[in-house]
Amino acid sequence: MLKKFKFPIRFKIMITLLVIITLVVSIITFTMANLFHKDKTAYVHDLTSIMSTNLAEEADSLLEGYQEKLLVFSRLMAQKDMARKQKTMLVKRLFEDFHEFVGISFYWQGRELATVYDEISLASAGLQKDDFVRFRENNPVSEEMVSGHKILVMNSSQNDLLPTMNLALSHPGPDGEGLMIIIATIRLDKLLAISSRSEAFQTFIVDESLNMIAHSDLEEVISKDKMDWVPNLAELTGSRSVNATVEYKHANQEIIGSFAPLRLGGLMVVVELPKSAAYLTARNLLRNLLAISLVLLVASALVSFLLSRVITAPIEKLSQAVRVVARGDFEVNVQVSSRDEIGELAGSFNQMASELDERERALEEAQGALIQSEKMSAFGQLGAGIAHEVKNPLAGILGMAQLSLRKIEKGSTLERNLLIIEKETKRCRTIIDNLMRFARQDKVELSQISLNKVVEDTLVIVAHQMSINQVKVEDSLTDESTDVNGSSNQIQQVLMNLMINAQQAFGGNPGKILVRTSCRAGNVEIEVADDGPGMPALVAAQIFEPFFTTKPTGKGTGLGLSVSYGIIKDHAGELKVESIEGQGTSFTIIFPAFRTVG
Repeated sequence: MLKKFKFPIRFKIMITLLVIITLVVSIITFTMANLFHKDKTAYVHDLTSIMSTNLAEEADSLLEGYQEKLLVFSRLMAQKDMARKQKTMLVKRLFEDFHEFVGISFYWQGRELATVYDEISLASAGLQKDDFVRFRENNPVSEEMVSGHKILVMNSSQNDLLPTMNLALSHPGPDGEGLMIIIATIRLDKLLAISSRSEAFQTFIVDESLNMIAHSDLEEVISKDKMDWVPNLAELTGSRSVNATVEYKHANQEIIGSFAPLRLGGLMVVVELPKSAAYLTARNLLRNLLAISLVLLVASALVSFLLSRVITAPIEKLSQAVRVVARGDFEVNVQVSSRDEIGELAGSFNQMASELDERERALEEAQGALIQSEKMSAFGQLGAGIAHEVKNPLAGILGMAQLSLRKIEKGSTLERNLLIIEKETKRCRTIIDNLMRFARQDKVELSQISLNKVVEDTLVIVAHQMSINQVKVEDSLTDESTDVNGSSNQIQQVLMNLMINAQQAFGGNPGKILVRTSCRAGNVEIEVADDGPGMPALVAAQIFEPFFTTKPTGKGTGLGLSVSYGIIKDHAGELKVESIEGQGTSFTIIFPAFRTVG
């Protein structure tokens, strides 16, 4: 059985666009051809005018660029606090970057401040600095000449090897006194390229005195001929009209000429075309138009293909995304920026995938919560059983300690030891009571306590164990009130658990633990920080889960931090951990400060 032929929608779109564009281009080409035949002269007038206007804009842009570059030189030369060697190096670099510049002179109050020039360029044209300076002296530029223009331009070509122009502008003098005249000698290469661009038109640029600045014939530039064959040219240059096209005779030939003034330098672009070549030009333009039409047709084929891809690509993305979702991966997002039906469809698909992903996450969280509930239930049952078994031996230890205290001499060392045994046994009994209360989910009885006092008591208890394990414990207690609503025994249990965990993390190596209290934003904080080995981020994220431990089997149950976390939550506080491998671990306990009611 033959496979059914598939004709993609993008090819349908491409073919449709090609047919439409072909028809449009054909109609335009036929209409333009008729217009050329009806009024070629009018067309050439318009074309000549457009040509001169475009060339004038291009020449203006070039002159503006020269003006900006010249201002860079002037700002550099005006730097008084720059070392001469550094300034010389920067000027050399600027000449390398602005290779059109042959030389620059700076004048102020009629005297020359500085002159820099490209010796290599002068030498390549068979010129020396004296020739360069002599031309400047024979063609001086005054403030009056520059003040009427943003820039002043004149032909400074001395031979056909180095056609140049002088470009002058004024700039505030040193310390803002008077005006400084800056004159740059610049290669005419780019202006000559503008003048020589068209084969059909003869193009040149003249200054206000009608002297040639640039011409397609270099001899005209070197000889500095004057354009004086156009009738009423003085009126055209004087009016500085936007654009003017006139017909006149030159060398017994009918000429169509267009004149476009430049914004800068008082220059004017002139474009000439012999009327005898007008018909030939029209035919050339028609052929060019047909070539452009062909290019447009090819370009339209490419554009239509790309456009069809733009339209169909989102549909292909949606198709791929649907297959991904079908495999159970809901974390997929289709990036479609179009504001149309396809964009709306992509948005609806993304919303559907997001909702499916949220529901899957909700199911996973519910399953995790169920598992956690089962763990906590098992922990409660286990804790209650252990507490029941341990409570009876502790009662015996406490009774014997209290009985011994009655028969011992007051103030003796033995009495102090028995008092510690009594105190710690009572604390163990309290811990067991809390464990059983946790198993029964009883409320903790809280009262006003000082966290500084709790920290001090805890440090006394752990001091011996820390010292024998080469762990130095330091404290930094705030002078502000650290009163909170809490249980001293339970907070002491949390602190001991954190410090013992830190000591065990050192693995028998020397270390330091810092316990700090502080008051901040209506809260009281206790920070327990060590300089031990730290924890990976994955371990730190699970550290408060019941039965999670990194200790070897038999060395820990994974309940200490879980119980500590629960104690702090019962105090309406927070327990946070920050750890960096190789740098240490910091636990921060945050309690609401005690507030007196009434």
